[in-house]
Amino acid sequence: MAVDEHTMTPPGYAEHKADHLKRLRRIEGQVRGIARMVDEDAYCIDVLTQVSAVTRALQAVSLGLLEEHVAHCVVDAARESDDAAAAKIAEASAAIARLVRS
Repeated sequence: MAVDEHTMTPPGYAEHKADHLKRLRRIEGQVRGIARMVDEDAYCIDVLTQVSAVTRALQAVSLGLLEEHVAHCVVDAARESDDAAAAKIAEASAAIARLVRS
């Protein structure tokens, strides 16, 4: 199992790793389907509908990962020290900002 390079602990999503991988494989299939639609000259709105579905699916994965990061990594850091907690909170805040901008 890979470990978090910052704390040398398993990632917060480790408990649900199989679920995340299953969702990501499903998304990967959806993206291949979109490419096939474009290759086959599908109607623009139909392609856009599928792009929207993939976007929502990726957002759901992102939110799940973020929730697990906060529940595990941030909480563990808060138990460690105030400085460690502040660093993990800043890291989570930056990740949230990236998600909001995307």
